[in-house]
Amino acid sequence: MSDVVERLGRSQIQHGKSNDRIYLMKLDPAEAPRLVPQLDQLARNKGYTKIFAKVPARARPVFALAGYREEAAIPGFFGGREDAAFFGKYFCERRRRERKPDQVQEVIDAARAKAGTAPTPQLENGYRLRPLGPRDAEAMAALYREVFASYPFPIHDPAYLRQTMDENILYWGVEDGSRLAAISSAETYAADGNAEMTDFATLPAYRGAGFAQVLLARMEEELNKRGYRTAYTIARAYSFGMNITFAKHGYRFSGTLTHNTDISGELESMNVWYKPLDS
Repeated sequence: MSDVVERLGRSQIQHGKSNDRIYLMKLDPAEAPRLVPQLDQLARNKGYTKIFAKVPARARPVFALAGYREEAAIPGFFGGREDAAFFGKYFCERRRRERKPDQVQEVIDAARAKAGTAPTPQLENGYRLRPLGPRDAEAMAALYREVFASYPFPIHDPAYLRQTMDENILYWGVEDGSRLAAISSAETYAADGNAEMTDFATLPAYRGAGFAQVLLARMEEELNKRGYRTAYTIARAYSFGMNITFAKHGYRFSGTLTHNTDISGELESMNVWYKPLDS
């Protein structure tokens, strides 16, 4: 069962046992002083082992004084005017301590070594890149089910994918004939001028073809046209591929969110990368 998304006042959270955490997705800074104890109480009532909070810089002192530690930050995240801070608070020592610190550092070092080296990505003949819409939702969900045994959001459900298309998520895909081979999405926040590059998935038979780089370049192009200021991603910290892809495309490493997200049945640490867009 997927974690639930709900509102607390004018702020928005996701929580549940799937990720064993609360995720403060959107904070109204004026609510921070009263929201922090509410989050603590909810975590204790439900037995969650982490609170993950993405907040405007002006709320930093409230969260720091409440025992949160800053794990990453993105400059100009909110409309190019205010930074975002990514905080974690742990209710379990085992979750707080990174279990694969050497591997996390190895991935970061490998990605940084290839920073800014990506040539303009091109699709080989026979493949097609296009935006995806409601009629593609069944094929998209099937691809996600094949690639991810579990995921922090219910992308295995076609109805959920259609709902997000109506809200704020743009999807692109690479097709081999009539077969969908790879997908990505941009979770857009027009009021704040930022977008999360996420939900990259390629069928096993097509890995190594560079589809993620093609998809990323196309999403950046579209976001620039729409006037977005910042693109970012939260990439699996134990995986070389996506971290290197983002570093090659000029994204800057910002920090690691420890044991943050359930992917394929395991709580994984996640690396934050960001890029100011040309717009």
